[in-house]
Order: sequence, then C-alpha cells, then structure tokens
Amino acid sequence: QVQRVESGGGLVQPGGSLTLSCTVSGNFFSLSAMGWFRQVPGNQRELVAAITDRGSTTYADFTKGRFTISRARNTVYLQMKSLKPEDTAVYYCNFDPSLERLSRGDFGSWGQGTQVTVSS
Repeated sequence: QVQRVESGGGLVQPGGSLTLSCTVSGNFFSLSAMGWFRQVPGNQRELVAAITDRGSTTYADFTKGRFTISRARNTVYLQMKSLKPEDTAVYYCNFDPSLERLSRGDFGSWGQGTQVTVSS
C-alpha cells in the first residue's frame, strides 16, 4: 500500500514563500516521475510541476519561474516564492513511472493534501 504525506502548507501573505514536502512510502518505484498538483473547491485538480527520476522538470505556465520542484529519493519538494492569492489551493503530490501519465493527473489515490492560503 502506498502512502503520500504532504506537508508544509499554511497561511502566507501575498509575496511570501512556502516550501511543501511530500514523502511517498510503500510500493514506490524509485524511477517514477513525481509531481505536485493543486485543487480549488469546484475546480479540477491541475498539474503544478513534475520532475523525473533524472531531474528533468516541467512547470505549469502559471508558475512563471516562481516555483521550483526538486526531489530526494522518495520525497518531492515544491519551493514557492512570490505567492499570489490565486495560488490558494490544496496541494497534492503523486507519482507515476510515466511523466505523460503523471501529467494527466488521472489517479484514483491521493494523499490528504496540504492547504496553502495566500491572503493579507
């Protein structure tokens, strides 16, 4: 059984920074791509950023150089700077051996996520 444990969210003022962490345990394939997604109530979950086992990265346009994804073994990080109110969402991580499949975000299992709220 796989567990995804996200942490690091919180309340931050516009322009502030946060770093999220997600550790995957259980039946995790170390060569999997790992990624961060976010969801606002009433909206679909969307890909924020992804990173392959070799360190290749891909970012959603809305990150515009503000976010940086990194990983160490079975933990993936998302460093977020210059946060905006529209970044407010629950952030989730997931993984897949295929970066293409990961990017689609079509998973049946998710962790509990971590809430990020950007507000003054």
